Amino acid sequence: MLGALIIVAVSTHPLGMGRAPHVTAPTHANRVMMNETIFANARLILQDEVVLGSLRITDGVISEMNTGGHVPNGSRDMGGDFVAPGLVELHTDNLERHLTPRRKVDWPQRPAILAHDCELAATGITTVFDAIRVGSIISNDAKRYNKYARKMADEILAMRSASALRVHHHIHLRAKICSETLVAELAEFGPEDRVGIVSMMDHTPGQRQFSDMKKYKDYVCGKHGLDPAGFEDYVTFLRGVQSEYGATHEAAVVAAATHYGATLASHDDTTAAQVATSQSYGVMIAEFPTTLKAAQACQDHKIATVMGAPNLIRGASHSGNVAALALAEKDQLDILSEPPPLKWSAPIVRKAEDQEWLLRDPSPKRLS
Repeated sequence: MLGALIIVAVSTHPLGMGRAPHVTAPTHANRVMMNETIFANARLILQDEVVLGSLRITDGVISEMNTGGHVPNGSRDMGGDFVAPGLVELHTDNLERHLTPRRKVDWPQRPAILAHDCELAATGITTVFDAIRVGSIISNDAKRYNKYARKMADEILAMRSASALRVHHHIHLRAKICSETLVAELAEFGPEDRVGIVSMMDHTPGQRQFSDMKKYKDYVCGKHGLDPAGFEDYVTFLRGVQSEYGATHEAAVVAAATHYGATLASHDDTTAAQVATSQSYGVMIAEFPTTLKAAQACQDHKIATVMGAPNLIRGASHSGNVAALALAEKDQLDILSEPPPLKWSAPIVRKAEDQEWLLRDPSPKRLS
């Protein structure tokens, strides 16, 4: 498995990423070749197995791999820690957390992107598809959320071109079906933006992610500080928006993904019928299916499933939907997403090691 991979060392010790590897005394040859690094006595995560061995990196490229626990002079003794290819994050809202660190606080975009980028790099992510919302509410000041996607994408692409970021950033447009401006915002993007993923997200109350209205009420009232009357008004408003724009927006998203040359993803499929509709649209990825039936239907249609890493660690969905662990136990979970912040990383690796998921093929053939 030789090639130009970025290597990330992940510790599974209880205190976190902490223990520094022992470095043996350098030889004369090692001093001369300052561009060479050897990771030895490491558990190497390969495509279909985990082996104890070593990797030699020359000029940023994997030049040699050996098995066994031998630690050559000048190498870094990993002490059995994992060495893995850099992680690829397909869907993260982590950037929005930096844009709005508190309610009614809008942080400047460039510093927010830099903070987001640093946090991703610290968790071992080397490629990210930043999930940027398209679709806004503009007709009601009390329920307003403004557009920001085009400006944000421009900032990310400019910083990427200037090599100002540690991680390889790509655009994931998270298309909000229950909104008023989605068609116009999608039109601001084109093939030249090289959008990687477009996902259809319908958060209309009473269906998909928010089928459990009690959970939805707790979530919305906590986030927006609504009283019971305000909550009912909010629900009525959103259902009206979905009724007016839903069908048009769904068709626009499918057309936009084709126009961009992007991969199309569904969001929060709940029933087999919804999955069948997703398949008819050309969906390749199902983000966060909410039931076992939907996950099984995805598997039947060869649609890869994504679940959130926090769901896996908590053992439950915050919305009352199916647990990621339940899908993993049925071998219906293909991809984990949203690992930041750093506190999630070591628990995820330990959970994966306990379940022997590290021995499974991390890139199913149906995704290729």
